Amino acid sequence: MEFFAQVERLLDPVALVIVFGGASVSALLRGGRAAFGPAFAALRPFFAANPEADALAAIVAVGKVEKIAETKGIVCADRVSTAGRFLREAMRKLAEAKNSENFTRWTNETLDARARRHAANVTFWRDLADAAPAMGMCATVLGLVRMFAHMTDPALIGAPMATALVATLWGILLANLIAGPVADRLERLSEAELAWQRRTLDHFCALARAELDHAQGLRRVLERSYGT
Repeated sequence: MEFFAQVERLLDPVALVIVFGGASVSALLRGGRAAFGPAFAALRPFFAANPEADALAAIVAVGKVEKIAETKGIVCADRVSTAGRFLREAMRKLAEAKNSENFTRWTNETLDARARRHAANVTFWRDLADAAPAMGMCATVLGLVRMFAHMTDPALIGAPMATALVATLWGILLANLIAGPVADRLERLSEAELAWQRRTLDHFCALARAELDHAQGLRRVLERSYGT
């Protein structure tokens, strides 16, 4: 029972609202409303992402695409089955590509957009980690103000003092045990994911150049020859 009583003291509602609510509002004001939802949605890959397995699956998919391109052409690239949504989209775009320039442009735009989205998620959690200690100090000051306002009644001093101390604790915990580690892991996951995606799309760009540009060059030669 004593253990639960100690835990209950740590779950001071005033301290929790000021620290978690205030830090969230601060991060929201810095990053904008659009960053709030995706930042929390990023917690799913935070726990479930496996960039090593994704990179291995991409290598296998690239090998299959190269094989099918040799026999049937890259127009059949989307026939390769894979579980990854990114890979399926890339193979569909490769199969539909009219020339390598268009596919390369899509590649760069896609990776740039993903990098910006990842960076926004990381920034939100970094902002949350930065704001948490300050919000803890704000709650601490408010608790001290309430405590000093009741100095004439010792029975009323304990609760405000507890709020002040617990708020400082939660500010430190939110910054260093929750938001900070989340930002660090999301940043590492982003770097690993973008690395294998860049390698994969570079292979696909090479295939597009080898087949589409060569075919267009050959067609132009035939057209010139036919015209003469």
